[in-house]
Amino acid sequence: MKKTVYVFNDGEFKRKDNTIYFETNEGRKYLPVEDLKEIYIFGEVSLNKRFLEFLSQKEIILHFFNNYGYYTGSYYPREHLNSGYMILRQAEFYLDKVKRLKLAKEFVRGAVLNIFNVIRYYHNRGLNLAETMERINHLKDKIDSCATAEELMAVEGNIREAYYYSFNSIINKPGFEFNGRNRRPPKDRINALLSFGNTILYTAVLSEIYKTHLDPRIGYLHTTNFRRFTLNLDIAEIFKPILVDRLIFNLIGRNKLKNSHFDSKVDSILLNDKGRRLFLQEWEEKIKTTIKHRNLGREVSYRRLIRMELYKLEKHLMGEKEYEPFVSRW
Repeated sequence: MKKTVYVFNDGEFKRKDNTIYFETNEGRKYLPVEDLKEIYIFGEVSLNKRFLEFLSQKEIILHFFNNYGYYTGSYYPREHLNSGYMILRQAEFYLDKVKRLKLAKEFVRGAVLNIFNVIRYYHNRGLNLAETMERINHLKDKIDSCATAEELMAVEGNIREAYYYSFNSIINKPGFEFNGRNRRPPKDRINALLSFGNTILYTAVLSEIYKTHLDPRIGYLHTTNFRRFTLNLDIAEIFKPILVDRLIFNLIGRNKLKNSHFDSKVDSILLNDKGRRLFLQEWEEKIKTTIKHRNLGREVSYRRLIRMELYKLEKHLMGEKEYEPFVSRW
């Protein structure tokens, strides 16, 4: 399995013959390109065209983040699996309002069912979350009656609001109180974790799309516009509850996250360098974790599940099999 590398130090990327290295004041670190999938850059780095050309040749993606941990963009090499046929099919399903809405509903349905299963998991372990489960169930029934993607997004927003209401019961830790979602900038530690975790998931899905025939610029739930990518946002909705949210609950529950992992700014709270390192270390462990796939009858990693979700979408677009979202049962 190819690796993900996270770079927090300042330095320079260089190519030497058929390999690359990262040079800092402390020396050089060589990166085996044949085993490299993607590089996340959080530090101040410099690189040149020769380096980027080599990455394109080796099909390695770069994801860039600023000093505050905000995602700023990706170097997405020319798609080696580009398919004119698949792009036309994606566009056809987007331009046809009925076909687009059907797919958008499935993305939301997958997200909501996974949200519900997260709530049920904690309810079964002694927390009284029956009221939240009932509200989510009630709202879930409205998905099929939505006539537009905008209406669907509104229903999903109401469901997530009900879901977020349960966070304080699940977390129950001083210093990690949660009063609802806010972004750019996040105003408390849970929002800081959600923003960072969701961004990492978006980029992980983007990297998996690169290994398929799909074009990341054409999404269905999120409007395809002048944004660079939207399909990764669609697929990420399904996996947020089971990958990002459960990881956050786990890190706080095991007392791994401390005050020292956050920095307070004038009007925001952000994960600092130490906090981001910890989160990404745990994220790598999470996404590599394997589960027994009920249809395949064998173990697959969460990262592989994301790729499989994309393959299912491809089959739907080609008319081979109706798309059904992945739903966790644990």
